[in-house]
Amino acid sequence: MVLMPKRVKYRKLQKGDRRGIATTGIELSFGEFGLKSLENGWIKNTQIESVRVILARQLHKGGKLWIRIFPDKSITKKPAEVRMGKGKGDLDHWVCVIKRGKILFELGGVPEEYARRCFRLAAYKLPLRTKFITRTHR
Repeated sequence: MVLMPKRVKYRKLQKGDRRGIATTGIELSFGEFGLKSLENGWIKNTQIESVRVILARQLHKGGKLWIRIFPDKSITKKPAEVRMGKGKGDLDHWVCVIKRGKILFELGGVPEEYARRCFRLAAYKLPLRTKFITRTHR
């Protein structure tokens, strides 16, 4: 199951800006534990999928996973050894633009130590530095 939009208004997008701090998706909304990004960058659809597989395998006993990011930006690439010009390359893969402070994944229904262990395994698959966060109980 590779994540990608069903349809988009424009097939090919410009590179855009990765700088700045996230303003939305910065607080836990669903689970008790989360994985928060500490850097800006792109996460590929294949990387999100590999994290989903790892967490799904870890949670076979119970618990719930929420994926808070979706790859909706198309990245194009020209074949190797092609001369300059002749238009923008063909679509290669999809990415999700991540700004620091964004919650990437959430877990619920599991003990804190287990969630920490799951997210440590997940963090190895991501190209950004991340941080484990918990919901502050009032």
